[in-house]
Amino acid sequence: MRIFFSESNNDYATYTFNYAIYAIAEQLEELESIYNQGFLPYSSNITLQREIFYLARSLRVNIAQFEDSSENRRVDRKVQALNISFELIPKNAIDINDSAFLDFCLSYAQERFSNNAMNEARFKYILSRETGTHWLVFKREEKVLAYVLLAIHGKAIHYWYAFFDATYLEEYPLGKWIMWRSIKWAKENNYDHVYLGTCYGNSALYKTRDFKGLSFFDGYGWNNSINTLKELCKTDDELKTSDRFKLEANQNEIITSLL
Repeated sequence: MRIFFSESNNDYATYTFNYAIYAIAEQLEELESIYNQGFLPYSSNITLQREIFYLARSLRVNIAQFEDSSENRRVDRKVQALNISFELIPKNAIDINDSAFLDFCLSYAQERFSNNAMNEARFKYILSRETGTHWLVFKREEKVLAYVLLAIHGKAIHYWYAFFDATYLEEYPLGKWIMWRSIKWAKENNYDHVYLGTCYGNSALYKTRDFKGLSFFDGYGWNNSINTLKELCKTDDELKTSDRFKLEANQNEIITSLL
């Protein structure tokens, strides 16, 4: 793994010099470690040839601490009427040029992803990456309800992208159920962690409510204080005069805790 820094905004008045931090995977065996260090796969630039990752406030579930919550059981009861089955299949078992598959995924992306974030070119680029390895395919009888793209490396799983039959979403909490069922499947199959992507802003708070064993990467390590995470999310959209460390009143205590 190679790490590089890309210079961003600077503010000499507060001696704040920001860098985005990236990792280049040199071999697939490194990917579990890369996720463990807080990185997530970068796919916005579809001309990049290497597997690139960015450091962010990411979420993961520690499977050893995960157990069904009352909310998980409530959601499961609501969805039981659909009698959903699912199977894990290798990513390449689905032809990315299959029109039914493409229409299913891209129609959902067009409806639910903002700013045309998932067009056909980017979708196919993501599926060409070695990071993604499998699909979890959820069905009601023979009708596909969802495709979930997973990155499975060692004892870690990244719940990367999910595409749904949107006709079910208004009546059933299908998104919540499928994320929960994927995590539960990971526990049933003895994985260590499930990564759930980034967690920024009020719109991401739904990720903080439903799963026991949740922690977030805070720049120092994996932090299991959900109250802290919620406060960070609630203030993400505020214009800050400096980085968060400089804004802390107890900077010496923070430094001491890291030694």
